[in-house]
Amino acid sequence: MLVLKCPVCGAEGDETDFHAGGQAHVRRPATSDPAHVSDEAQRDYLFIRFNPKGLHFERWRCDRGCGKWFHAARDTVALEFKAFYGITELPPKDLMEQAKGPWAEYFRDRLKAEAKS
Repeated sequence: MLVLKCPVCGAEGDETDFHAGGQAHVRRPATSDPAHVSDEAQRDYLFIRFNPKGLHFERWRCDRGCGKWFHAARDTVALEFKAFYGITELPPKDLMEQAKGPWAEYFRDRLKAEAKS
């Protein structure tokens, strides 16, 4: 059983009290000008997702509490949550540094920008 804790309202429960929303940090392409979104960009947005073994970043919705979406970092091997954080936030820096594969590439630019400021 997976136990989650909503970072917004503090509700805690197993995965049946929450709704899994897939991969975290997925951006919708060109929402201000949808007529000029390429087929490839739309395909990637709808269907291309990371599926790593190990540390993964996911979206979850608090169904039994506040109803808000939030992000979670989860180890897919140990089935253990490492952190919960707001939908507009990045994960803790130590988890971004631990990320491997496509997640490491995704967070690399964010860590560089954070180091410059």
